[in-house]
Amino acid sequence: MRRYSSRNNLQTLTELNVTPLLDLAFVLLIIFMITTPLIENSVDLVVPSSSTAKTVVNPSEVLTIAVDRNDVMKLNNEVVTVADLEARLATLHTQNPSTAVVVRPDRDLPIQKFISVMDVLQKVGFTRVGVMTHPEESPGAAGPR
Repeated sequence: MRRYSSRNNLQTLTELNVTPLLDLAFVLLIIFMITTPLIENSVDLVVPSSSTAKTVVNPSEVLTIAVDRNDVMKLNNEVVTVADLEARLATLHTQNPSTAVVVRPDRDLPIQKFISVMDVLQKVGFTRVGVMTHPEESPGAAGPR
């Protein structure tokens, strides 16, 4: 015996199934919740900017640390070792805590050596630290490199 159904086999869907879309949204939400803390930097970096500030820097209150590609460090044009650098910076910081420091790394200096200088500055307690750079040359300008 054959049974006949009154239902048509080819019906059009009148409802949209949103369950797979919700699943995808929740999976993406979980992925972003997990990866966002990993992306954040652990270093507190405050970059002040002002178009109206006209503070004059006293050159006697600025220390210059130059590091060349051969790992020769100079503190105010005097050659020092890393241990000497830390000791002298500690002494200078206790004498004048508001002293600013400018680091002049060589263009080809490995980043780890630059980071070690910055670690020494942080360990000693300097908070006013800058990195000296030169403006990039335009592609058409010819000059010494």
